Amino acid sequence: MTLRPARQASVNSPWLRFNLATSCILVLAILRLHPRALLVRRTKLPASRTRSQSMTSPAKPKSFPLPSSLQVVPGTERAQAANPYHIQFSKADDGRFWFYNSMHFPEPMSAFDMVTAEAAYCALGSANTRVHCLPTTLGIDHRIINGRVYIGGNAVTDSAEVARRTQEFQKRAFYYYENWERLYAQWREKMMALIREAQSLPNPRLPQLEPLEHVHAGRGIASNHDLLVTYQKTLEGYFRMWHHHFEFLLLGYGAYLTFFSFCKKAFPEITDQTVARMVSGIEAEIFRPDEELRRLARRAVDLGVDAHFQEGHGAEAILESLQNAGPGGVAWLKELETSRDPWFNINVGDGFYHYHRAWNDDLSMPFAGLPGYIARVKAGESLQRPFEKLQAERRQLIQDYRELLSTDAERAAYDQMITLAHRVFPYVEGHKFYCEHWYTNLFFNKIREFGALLSEHGFFPQSEDVFHLTHYELETAIIDLMSAWSAGSAPRGPAYWPEVVVERRAALEVWAKHDTPPALGEVPEVIDDPAIVMLWGITRESLDAWLSAGATGDSNEIRGFAASSGVVEGPARIVKSVEEIARLQKGDILICHITNPTWAPVFQKIAGAVSDIGGSMSHAAIVAREYGLPAVVGTGSATSRIKDGQRVRVDGARGIVTILQ
Repeated sequence: MTLRPARQASVNSPWLRFNLATSCILVLAILRLHPRALLVRRTKLPASRTRSQSMTSPAKPKSFPLPSSLQVVPGTERAQAANPYHIQFSKADDGRFWFYNSMHFPEPMSAFDMVTAEAAYCALGSANTRVHCLPTTLGIDHRIINGRVYIGGNAVTDSAEVARRTQEFQKRAFYYYENWERLYAQWREKMMALIREAQSLPNPRLPQLEPLEHVHAGRGIASNHDLLVTYQKTLEGYFRMWHHHFEFLLLGYGAYLTFFSFCKKAFPEITDQTVARMVSGIEAEIFRPDEELRRLARRAVDLGVDAHFQEGHGAEAILESLQNAGPGGVAWLKELETSRDPWFNINVGDGFYHYHRAWNDDLSMPFAGLPGYIARVKAGESLQRPFEKLQAERRQLIQDYRELLSTDAERAAYDQMITLAHRVFPYVEGHKFYCEHWYTNLFFNKIREFGALLSEHGFFPQSEDVFHLTHYELETAIIDLMSAWSAGSAPRGPAYWPEVVVERRAALEVWAKHDTPPALGEVPEVIDDPAIVMLWGITRESLDAWLSAGATGDSNEIRGFAASSGVVEGPARIVKSVEEIARLQKGDILICHITNPTWAPVFQKIAGAVSDIGGSMSHAAIVAREYGLPAVVGTGSATSRIKDGQRVRVDGARGIVTILQ
């Protein structure tokens, strides 16, 4: 039986005049799409605001540590100094509010991996500030300390400048909304071209002598120069990928935020999760790798080779046994190759750490999921994601709430906004496969090739050691090798880099054991940006909870955002890194900092999920809803308050986690 929503409040006239374009510009101008709300605002809000909306300040001002007071962990000063000057905290940063971006960077970052933050924020800021000209927000500044990434936003507060940027936004964003399908098809072509460029880059090598065919061809350029060209193309391509990443992303979120704001105004009692369910049931490439894995499970049963897939057996052993399993084994291996290109070009993390390897590079993750899927096939279960059920539920919800609107004009506005959200929202998840996964895997693997070359010439013992150099230092090391090759002398790197690598590896280990504040600076009086709340799960209430960490008393309840409905109980399994995923057992409740779509193969084992970070529209929440997995996100402290093995109850509809023992 479908529950009927409460009667709507009246909707004032500006909302009635929405059309496809003006609905976007009006609400986007109000909603400040990215961390604009990290700045202090002096707005008095109604007392009726809920956790999912803005939170007013307490009487006494509170503050997190000032950025200038945060100390580098003793003994790691030289590792910290490897970061460029412009991303180091200074006294000038004390007047702003910063928060630790543990959603994207939950673990201390190695020196090279910091390029993921640098390239991403460079592109994000360009999209906000210069390309689409969002009316009230600019880009994000980031700072690095102890391997952690802190971010702070930049707002546009001058009314004249907001008006000027609004005019520019209309010329730019409207064009994208009106031509979404054509421009999105063009985007796919650009991304595939970029991927092909990365795939075509040569393996960096240095011959003993320049090949004779180069000399006879009059090439006129020695092979050492090719190293520099390949490296610079690799780095440029990665920065370019992030520009493609943000070309549509904020506009996709913007269309949803437009609809979200309308619903919150028209139906004051509607929950964030209910609005989110109206855009659930999406087809996006990020779900395709897991769908391919399920297809392979069905084919294993069809071909009679299912017995080869057993819990605890490694991928290599299974592949070897299938090669000797007759026609059925050969046929399944061909099916595997079909799935691997391109769908196994997905990494086990979220694309920000070099050690989160692609399925194609390490088959452990997908093969660990196959025995469970095969068992379900043999038991007669469907392996389909509940796509049709989600779509049926969203159609019913949309209709139920539409009937509560009073006028044709209101219903027309409602129809236009939800239609636009359905058109553009799949990009919010789909782009990740091409950007954070496929292209990023190619990027990190190319850097590994440079690491292998430098290791071969004695710069450091292992090729993976290259990730302890910043991308600036790596170019210096490459030029060192180029110069030595051309001069016929020994490179200087082998006497310099081994000690640096040891020092930075040790720093990462120390930083991982060192707690870092979740935020820095004076607490904003108001968090009124729906994007910050829905994506990051940061509200005034969560900031107060961070400030009160350790003062939770004897409460056995942990509250967060209701991400995906359902009530389940089970033993808690604390997973703080990808390497710990293998600890999950059937019926466990996953307790983690953040989840991502590539963990889908393990979702079949767990009964529910709880995360420290994320709001109702974070990737973690979206994935949980798409798989029908009860989930609570944005708890802030679940991984520290819940002990491994404790029995817990997850109420995904209310956003409450209860520690039962």
